[in-house]
Amino acid sequence: MPLRDGGPTIGGLESPIHPPMPHATYASGLLWLRRDLRIADNHALHRALLQCGKVHVAFVFDTDILEPLPRQDRRVEFIVRSLAELDAALRQRAGSDATGLITLQGPAASEIPLLAQSLGVQVVWAAHDDEPAALRRDARVLGALADLGIAFHTVKDHLVFERQEIQTQAGTACTVFTPYKRRWLQRIADEPGVLAAHPSATADFSKLAPRPPRWRHAPLDLPDLGFQPSNLRDLAIPTGESGGRALFEDFRDRLDHYHATRDFPAVKGPSYLGVHLRFGTVSVRELARQAWQRQQQGSEGAAVWLSELAWRDFFHQILANFPHVEDHAFHPAYDHIRWEHGKHADALFAAWCEGRTGYPLVDAAMAQINATGYMHNRLRMLTASFLVKDLGIAWRRGEAYFAEKLNDFDLAANNGNWQWAASSGCDAQPWFRVFNPVRQSVKFDPQGKFIRRYLPQLARLSDKLIHTPWLASPIEREAAGVGDDVYPPPIVDHEQARARTLERYRVVRKDSD
Repeated sequence: MPLRDGGPTIGGLESPIHPPMPHATYASGLLWLRRDLRIADNHALHRALLQCGKVHVAFVFDTDILEPLPRQDRRVEFIVRSLAELDAALRQRAGSDATGLITLQGPAASEIPLLAQSLGVQVVWAAHDDEPAALRRDARVLGALADLGIAFHTVKDHLVFERQEIQTQAGTACTVFTPYKRRWLQRIADEPGVLAAHPSATADFSKLAPRPPRWRHAPLDLPDLGFQPSNLRDLAIPTGESGGRALFEDFRDRLDHYHATRDFPAVKGPSYLGVHLRFGTVSVRELARQAWQRQQQGSEGAAVWLSELAWRDFFHQILANFPHVEDHAFHPAYDHIRWEHGKHADALFAAWCEGRTGYPLVDAAMAQINATGYMHNRLRMLTASFLVKDLGIAWRRGEAYFAEKLNDFDLAANNGNWQWAASSGCDAQPWFRVFNPVRQSVKFDPQGKFIRRYLPQLARLSDKLIHTPWLASPIEREAAGVGDDVYPPPIVDHEQARARTLERYRVVRKDSD
């Protein structure tokens, strides 16, 4: 699918919101942090310190984003704790408690221009954010700042390659992952500097400006924002730049075996860095650089993990170049699928959300996300496939549920992966491929360790029956304490559901053949 009108888009390299980088210097500037909550290898921070005589640093708790959230939200608490660490680090680097982070609460589109005007800066710096709502916000900020005579510059930071940096030979956006990845890796090989760190950690932090008295308080805390503590501390999820660094150091020791461990939810295989990549408490360039170096040394695990960083870039460039995917299927034909609806569909969806489907690995995965805000990647694919292709529920409902629950929720990746599971996205799994929840369970949790962790009511079943409790004899169920009042029977028969799915997708078969 070509870019709209074949010309520049608001998410493209020549967008008026993101003009080419200037070489001018400014007496004072404002760094607006968004999804880059760190000091090390922070491109926007580097630019601000390089081109401004003094720099203020701010973060806005955007009420347009916060208001719909539940009052206990692990992501908000993650940001609050990460900003407290960042504030202390800025003051330490500047050698003055008078400096540090300015935190505000309100609509960012109005708060940033007001703050910039109050501080008397000539420029505002920020990192790119190509989500459609963020682009609309930035357009408003650009206009308001322009009216005040203040420049607005943004830079690439949270992706290795973005927007139209990786293209097909025809000069269009890539919509198939394998050639995209090939070009992605080739660019790294040809341009090793693309993974080089921006030297913000060694920049002149004496340029950090003292905060005016009205903002000389500590960063806003949860009560200031109208939120209550979540279970983030109980889950021991590390926050801030130090937390991201500690997780990566731990993962580095396991990286070479990643390809062999990544699909087994009971095994400590993943990096667990998703939430840190989402909020920029780690640098994706540093992660990619170290994985690239290990791959060059022959590490298969590093090569597989590097591919996942490429998938992340791929989905972001899809969103930037084809923003219709936010609300519609990438392939329009899939918008014509007739999904289950009405009270029966609502009951099926509720059972999926609450982990009451009768398929243990699906239910354990939903218990994990509900309790922790995390779900293993293999299980994200399984639960998505089950909702869409076993229950016949529209993928947008599952996408919205994950958006509410996931600590590492990222619109581009969440949308891309749900459309992959629903076969409606670019380079998605074929429409006729339907994950068998029992086979997935036996293959990836063979001893039922993960199931037992999140469904302890099934713990006394044998390793064989824990995947199919409904096949246990009455005596076996009684001995294990697993009656229907303890764990439900399957809400659908998988083979029958698969047949219904193949019929449901009949509207897109012609396009797929």
